[in-house]
Order: sequence, then structure tokens, then C-alpha cells
Amino acid sequence: MAEALLSLQQVEVRYAAELTVLRFSALEVYGGEVLAIIGPNGAGKSTLLRVLGLLQQPTEGKVFFRGCEVSSKDSLSIRRRMASVFQEPLLLNATVYDNAALGLKLRGLNRRAIAQKIHPWLERLSIAHLAQRQARSLSGGEAQRTSLARAFAVDPELLLLDEPFSSLDPPTRDGLLLDLATILRETAVTTVFVTHERDEAFTLGDRIGVLLDGKLLQLGAAAEVFAHPINAEVARFVGIDTQIPGVVESVSEGLAQIRINGGRALVVGNFQAGEKLFLCLRPEDITLSLPGAEDAKSSASNRLQGKTLKVTPWGSHYRVALACGENTLVAFITRPSFLELKIAEGDEVVASFKASAVHVIKRK
Repeated sequence: MAEALLSLQQVEVRYAAELTVLRFSALEVYGGEVLAIIGPNGAGKSTLLRVLGLLQQPTEGKVFFRGCEVSSKDSLSIRRRMASVFQEPLLLNATVYDNAALGLKLRGLNRRAIAQKIHPWLERLSIAHLAQRQARSLSGGEAQRTSLARAFAVDPELLLLDEPFSSLDPPTRDGLLLDLATILRETAVTTVFVTHERDEAFTLGDRIGVLLDGKLLQLGAAAEVFAHPINAEVARFVGIDTQIPGVVESVSEGLAQIRINGGRALVVGNFQAGEKLFLCLRPEDITLSLPGAEDAKSSASNRLQGKTLKVTPWGSHYRVALACGENTLVAFITRPSFLELKIAEGDEVVASFKASAVHVIKRK
């Protein structure tokens, strides 16, 4: 692992004696990584970003930059080595070029040096043709691209992104998200990105942190956090809607048989007989079929019959909620599959899933 560029130790932020909005025993941001922090509104994401950006002093705890504790005397000089992009673009009533050049002007660069740095970023962010356009005439996506050009132009050691896509329409958001992902991979600028959107975090983040009620409940590689949440609360937030309570009946050769309401399920893992578990399934790991039409060649070892509760269009998929005994399962199916199955609310269906697709969380 690379050296920590920025770290927090025993940090708390309190706005009143009994109102703690952020509490970290430790957090490290490593050089060259993109750390994505996800959490709902009010989780403390923006507060965390202000602390990391030295814009807010924590009530307790220490902030370190490149291994040295940050003091009030050096916080300003360190802030100048960072750049921030916020939810709403903060632009002057000036041209795109002048807004993108603002950080460099404040650093005292001459006009020629500024032009050499600005023009490549305007090109890279596809706004070079807007260089002389007034900021007030820009669309939301164009304005945010201008903010990003200004941030990248100063060659920041740390880039802080505070939900920069939240006010954009879906096509604009998707285009900018993909462009930003490419830029971050190519430049390896150390970045902390906060969002409440799972897909944004997964697209950009090397590591993912889940922040709920001011506490970092889980932090790890993106694939690990999304596939193996540490508890039921994190599981719900990263998109695991299906959590089935069960009890281990037996274990043999790495396969556990779990008794659940309405049947049994096989899962991969070594557990103790009698252990209480939650079986967690991502919606894309559940396959639906009509009773009697299950694929005999399927490798799915688990099949539960249930009744369709609700069918909801979900982008290019359909979200299908099922009642299987006392359990509710949620599955995603593609539009072609939905049209082929012709599933309607109240229909009987069979939900199939592999033993290896189940993530297990222990319960009390």
C-alpha cells in the first residue's frame, strides 16, 4: 500500500454537547488512490470532506498531512496544495477560461504559464470551444466541467469532490462520470469523493467507505464492500435488499445447509450447527422462472417458490419483489426476460440462486 497522504486520528466533530456528527478512530487516504465515501444525506459526508480539506477544525483529534500533524499555522499553506469541487459549481461572472484560470492567477502565475496549463484541461474536459463563453450561460454539466478544469489545472496533491454530479441530469451525469473516471486513472491524483449514489462510488472508487450516522462502518476494496458488507445496515445501503434469516443445520465439505422460513438453502462456508445467520443476496444474483420451467442445466443449487408482490421498471431492468414464505426477495431481470416471462403482480414464480452467490452475516 502507498504512503498515506492524509490521515485522521481520533477525530470527532460536535456541534453541541450531545450532537456528534462525525467520529473516526482512524482514516488514511493513500497517495494515488480514489477513496469514495458513500452514505445517505445527513451521514456526515460533507463534514468529513471539510475536515479533510482543512476547512473545518475537528472538535477533537488530529489531522496529518504527509506524516506531519497539521497546525493552525500551516493549514493555509497545505490547503493551497489541495483543490475542491462542490455540488454546485462556484463560478465567477466571467468567461469559462477566466474561471478555469482562477486558481493559477491566485498562485501568481503569468499569463503565458496559465495558458499552457489551462488549454490542455479545457480540451481534456471537452469545453475548449466554450473558453470565451460567459459562465452564466453554461449548462449544469458545462459549469461543472469548468470547475473540474480549475481544480486539475493547479496540479493538486489532493482532490476533494463533494457530490459533483448530484444536480446533473442522467445523460450529462453519466458522460461526466466516465470522463472523470478516465482522467483519475490517467493522472493518479489522490482523490476523496463523497456521494450517496452507489454506482458513482463503484465507478470511481479504488476503496469504498460506508458512512452512516457519522461513523465509518466499513472500509475496503470496492468489490469487497459491495459483495461482502460487514453488517445488515451496510448491506441495505450497498444494494442488498434480500436478507433472509436462517439457522445452520449442518455443514459438509464447505457447504452449509441453512434452515429458513419456507425451506432450506445451501451456502458456501464453514459454520457451526445452530448458528444464526442472515443470507444476503444481491438482486442481480437471483434468477426468476415460472414454476415447472426451471432450467435443468442451471448451476443454481437453491430454488424458492414465491408470489410476485410488485414489479417496478428500473432503467434497463425490472425490479421484482417476491414473497417466499415470510421472506421478501428482490430480483433484477432484463427487459427481454421480463417480456418473455410476462410476470405480473400475484403470479407464482421460482427464484434461483447459487450457493456461492450468498453472502452470510451473523446475527444474534
